[in-house]
Amino acid sequence: MSAVLDVVALRSLVAVAECGGFHRAAAALYLTQSAISQHLRKLERALDRKLVVREGRHARFTADGELLLAEARRILDVHDEAVRRLGAEGRGTLVFGSTEHAADRFLPELASGMRTAFPDREIRFRLDRTARLADSVDRGSIDLALLIDDTVCSRSIDAGRFRLEWFSAPDWQPPPEDRPLPMVVFDQPCTLRRHAIEAMDALGRGPDLVCEAADLSGVLAAARAGLGVTLLPSTKTRPVGLVERRDLPRLDPVQLRVRAKPGLPVDVAEVAANVVRDVLAEVA
Repeated sequence: MSAVLDVVALRSLVAVAECGGFHRAAAALYLTQSAISQHLRKLERALDRKLVVREGRHARFTADGELLLAEARRILDVHDEAVRRLGAEGRGTLVFGSTEHAADRFLPELASGMRTAFPDREIRFRLDRTARLADSVDRGSIDLALLIDDTVCSRSIDAGRFRLEWFSAPDWQPPPEDRPLPMVVFDQPCTLRRHAIEAMDALGRGPDLVCEAADLSGVLAAARAGLGVTLLPSTKTRPVGLVERRDLPRLDPVQLRVRAKPGLPVDVAEVAANVVRDVLAEVA
């Protein structure tokens, strides 16, 4: 008999990829980590191959896992469109986009707050880079996005301000002030990267981009290895294995906004922005 791929398990697989690990995928889908693990094991048994390797709280997809991930997204798109066309959606879905580093700090609190604020909606999360989230929400492929954003427009609602701090390995020491500062940054496009470089330019001290990473796990790994400092959002829960650098210039807090897709009622964005403000008050 041919292998049967369970849609619920495929949704968990995609969530692990988009959220960067089992913990955040569980929070995004409102499931336990055990349930996420069971779903992935079910897929591995059906296909008789290893799909995902757990690395702490993060996950690395095998070559077979990457192949299935691409197919899973196609299957879920077709499945969800069929459900919509047949009028069998049940409660409405609200897709909320967030940057990975913000989600790493408060996704569970954000997920809980959004579900409380929208009890009649199914809340789904998409984690991506700021520029791609902004493009997705403007094109209407996601409903709302939490962005580091100074842009004021009718679809953007103030959601508070967020402090940024420098972090490094505990034993890392900066070079003399007349030399460039070694920095670990996200690759382009990235708002945090821009803020970090502008801070050094303002001091007349050029940055030395010793490592550029595509995702948060890469940035954290390089900083823990002592390659340089990195600029991250500051919350009560500090990144494991890193310390805050108080010997580097403090940056002004950045503006957070919730941006809504065209046509979405503005009160939906306002409620979501209130959720973000409440969460920041708890974790910042």
